Amino acid sequence: MATQKKRYHPKKWAGVYVYETSEKYAGAPDLCFYITYRSGRRLVWEKIGKTSEGYGPDVAAEIRAERVKAVRHGEEVKTAKDIRREKAEKDKPFKEIAEAYFEIKGPSLKGIVTDRNRYEKHLVPLCGKSTVSEITPQLVEELRKLMGERKPATLWNTLELLRRIVNFGYKTNRCPALSFQIEMPVKDNEVIEYLKPDEVTTFLETVRCWPVKDVANMLLLAFFTGMRRGEMFKLETHDLDFHMRLIRIRSPKGGKSISIGMSDVASGVLQDQLAWRAEHFPESNYVFPGKFGEMRKDCSAVDTIKKAAGLPAKFRPFHGLRHHFAVTLANSGQFTLDMIAEMLTHKNAEFTKKKYGQFLPESMTAAGNAAAKILGGL
Repeated sequence: MATQKKRYHPKKWAGVYVYETSEKYAGAPDLCFYITYRSGRRLVWEKIGKTSEGYGPDVAAEIRAERVKAVRHGEEVKTAKDIRREKAEKDKPFKEIAEAYFEIKGPSLKGIVTDRNRYEKHLVPLCGKSTVSEITPQLVEELRKLMGERKPATLWNTLELLRRIVNFGYKTNRCPALSFQIEMPVKDNEVIEYLKPDEVTTFLETVRCWPVKDVANMLLLAFFTGMRRGEMFKLETHDLDFHMRLIRIRSPKGGKSISIGMSDVASGVLQDQLAWRAEHFPESNYVFPGKFGEMRKDCSAVDTIKKAAGLPAKFRPFHGLRHHFAVTLANSGQFTLDMIAEMLTHKNAEFTKKKYGQFLPESMTAAGNAAAKILGGL
């Protein structure tokens, strides 16, 4: 087999080359055509195609003429190979994007172990070898069927992880955006945590007497403001405005930085914490510094306080205190859902209403008794 490219017809077809392949077409060796031209100082060789694919010297010469004209007018010339390479760079395999996501986002992901397990178990078998452009609504439906026996929240978390990874790939120019919107299932098994009155009393007594002041102050701030754990970890001195009584929350879960009110109690907690920091980490700018004064990554000590306060085993300190803050305000009747949404840095009140617009058991009983009295039952 001759693989060396030869000029097809030097006088008739300038810059058109050809070689015989090992394949047969119409009883003769199939011919593969190339063109060559200069782009600046670079000599470009571009494959056009085979005779069996409908390409001939005339088509090759026409394509070459277009390339030469583009170069002459200063336009960017991209060969078919260049286009394929660029497309591959911007449409990488889902598995490659996911690995980059976990590597780059990993340190800031609270549930990275759970996310990785979910990814390996449910997403890799279905779309690990696909590019994002190959992920279709049919593929997502197949995922739904495969996970049909699982709880809605498990499916929701898996689909949400798929969406997160693809969004990361799109924002980092690794892939195109999904061509369709993923329809999320109804997640109806989420537990809203709160503390009973006697548990609140015991919790506050325990925290206020706790010897490790920074952890205690963090829990008190969570209790009186509903702030997320990560928001408190990122809190710096310049985020506190004691004159205007505002706490600036940088890059909250909802998006842009926002400020929430600083109550007298919260102000006292923060002043106490700044005094503690001045004694233990005077060089740190973080309000609740971690090891060596750097930004805190975790706070496992809260579980010890939870146990000492006798709180339920399933109560998650930071999540639970945020839930308790929101449900208590909603139940008080003194705050609108819009106000609560703003205090929790939610994007809109609809999410707040769906998640926290409910009565505590004691209030539901009182409402039931009131209804019975109106109806003449009491």
